[in-house]
Amino acid sequence: MTTSSTPSSAESSKSAGGKIVPVILAGGSGTRLWPLSRNSLPKQFLPLATENTMFQDTLLRAAPGPVFANPVVVANEEFRFFAQRQARAIGIDATVMLEPARRDSAPALIAAAVWVAETYGPETLVLALASDHVVLDPAGFVKTVEIGADAARLGRIVTFGIEPTEPRTSYGYIRLGAQIDERGSFEVDSFVEKPDRATAERYVEAGYLWNSGNFLFPAGLLLKEAEMFEPAIAEAARAAVAEAKSDLGFLRLDPVAFKSSPSKSIDFAVLERTRHAAVVRGSFGWSDVGSWDALHEIGNQDERGNVTVGMVQLLDSSNSFVRSDGPLVTAIGLDGVSVIATEDAVLVMPSNRSQDVKALVAALKDSNRKEVEEHLTIHRPWGTYQTVCKGDRFQVKKIVVEPGGVLSLQKHHHRAEHWVVVRGTAEVTVADRSYTVHENESTYIPIGSVHRLGNPGRIPLELIEVQTGSYLGEDDIHRFEDIYQRA
Repeated sequence: MTTSSTPSSAESSKSAGGKIVPVILAGGSGTRLWPLSRNSLPKQFLPLATENTMFQDTLLRAAPGPVFANPVVVANEEFRFFAQRQARAIGIDATVMLEPARRDSAPALIAAAVWVAETYGPETLVLALASDHVVLDPAGFVKTVEIGADAARLGRIVTFGIEPTEPRTSYGYIRLGAQIDERGSFEVDSFVEKPDRATAERYVEAGYLWNSGNFLFPAGLLLKEAEMFEPAIAEAARAAVAEAKSDLGFLRLDPVAFKSSPSKSIDFAVLERTRHAAVVRGSFGWSDVGSWDALHEIGNQDERGNVTVGMVQLLDSSNSFVRSDGPLVTAIGLDGVSVIATEDAVLVMPSNRSQDVKALVAALKDSNRKEVEEHLTIHRPWGTYQTVCKGDRFQVKKIVVEPGGVLSLQKHHHRAEHWVVVRGTAEVTVADRSYTVHENESTYIPIGSVHRLGNPGRIPLELIEVQTGSYLGEDDIHRFEDIYQRA
C-alpha cells in the first residue's frame, strides 16, 4: 500500500466513478477510556472492540469497493505514523492529510471537502466518519449509507440518526421533519443538545433519534454552506489545501493558512444552520464508546452480565467489566464494578461512575503523573521501545524496529549502549563503519559515538538495549539526520 496526495491509478480521471469518498477524522485524543487510552496513544488507535483498532475497523467498514472510493484520513502531526502504519497493515490505500494545528472538526473536514472537490469534482459525495466509533453491523451500516446517498445526490447534507435504546443524556438528539423519499430520508426539524434525564425520556417517546455525528454530503454543497456561514473557515481551508505540500507520503496542509482558521465543530459551523439537512434512521449497532460502561454494554456478556477481556478470573461476580492488558486480574464478589488494568496503572470504580474518569485524569495531570500521557511502551515512527528494568546508572529496554524503519543518526553525551539482537537483522552504523548484526549477536556503542540503527529485513527487528552511564534521560540525544524530520 502507498499513501499519496493524489488518487490511485484506478481513479486518476478526475472522477470517483460515482463512488462515495470516506473522510476519516482521526486527530482526536481521548482520556475518558484511561488508563488504556492516553494522550500519546488515543482510543481510535487501540483494539477495544475487536482485534483491529477502532481506526482500522472504521476504514474496513468503508473500504474501497463498489460503494466507496479510497479514503482520506485527516490526522494531526502526533498521530500521522499511527494512521499511516495501521492503514497499511490492513491493505487500505489512503490519502493521509495532516492538520498542522487543532482547530476542531470544521476546518479539518472543510479542507478535506476542498481536496475532494478539486480532485474528483464538487458533486462527489463525501462520507464523514469519526475514527473512534463502533458499528456492530457493518453491512447494515453500508445499506444505511446507500439510502442516505440518494438524498445527498438531491442536494442534502445527510446525518445518520440512531434509534435510541434508552433515554441517554450523553448524546445529542435529532427531531425528524417531513419525509423526503420512500427509502426513509427525512428533513431535520431540529438538532437538540444533550438533555437531562426527564427531557431525554420525552425525546425517546416522541421518536427523536440520537445524533451519531457521522454524515454524508456533496463536497461542493458543504463548501457552499461553509462559505455562507463561516467564510473565515472556508477561506483558510481553501488556502491550506492550495499551499499543501507532499511530505513523507503525507499531504501536509499549509500551517499559516490553517492556523488562521477559527476553531469550531462542523455541527455548530454548518449542520445546525443549514436548510439542507436531512436524516436517515440507522440501527446498525452504533456506539461512540465514550466510556467504559459503553464497552460493557457492547461486549460479550456471560450469564451473569460480566464482560472480561485478557487474563481475568472472576468468582461470584456479576454485571461487571474487567479488562487486563497486563497482569492476571482476579476478583471476588464484584457487582456493577469496572476494573481496567494495564502494565503500569489500574482503574477500579463503580460502573455507573465511568463518566468521572475525565475528572480523575485531570487530577492525575495536576499531580504530574506521566501515566496520563504515555504507556510503558512508547511508539515512534520507526517502531516502539519499552523500559524493562531501571536502576542506578543503568537501564534495560526492549526495542522493536519495523521493517524499513531507521532511527536517527545520533550520539549521546552521557551513556553507552549495548545491543543484543534477539530477532531479525540489524544494520548498525558507528562512526564511519557500517555492519550487520544477526540474531544472537551483539554490539557496543561507546559514549559520544555517532551511530544509527536500522532494520533492512522483512520482519520486525527486536533487540535488548542495555544503557549505562551517568545520565539516561531521553533528552540526551543529539540528532544529525532523521528521515522522519523530527526536531
